[in-house]
Amino acid sequence: MKRILTCLTFVLAAGTAGAQDKAGGFTGPDSAKLVTVAELGGLQDETPVKLRGYIVKAQGDENYEFKDATGTVTVEIDDEDWNGVKATPETLVELRGEVDKDFTRTELDVDSVQLVQ
Repeated sequence: MKRILTCLTFVLAAGTAGAQDKAGGFTGPDSAKLVTVAELGGLQDETPVKLRGYIVKAQGDENYEFKDATGTVTVEIDDEDWNGVKATPETLVELRGEVDKDFTRTELDVDSVQLVQ
């Protein structure tokens, strides 16, 4: 009986600790700099950034056309990175992610989508 209670205690403690970890997060300075589409081309690959503007068109395969006042860029948003946000071409959003750059193109690999209030 003692073994069962001891095991149950460890299982419950591990489950509670895991649930607490998922609820928290870092609340310090943000390393992602707010930039424009025009500025993306001058940044290095994998630079963390934020963009504010509009997702104007789905291009297929989790790729979308994003637009701000300075231009347009292709962004890749995995299904799980939408965080429940529903957007239209008129919805102002903030995208957080990393610059995805190679010799011929610059895109944004999005980590999260948020509505701008």
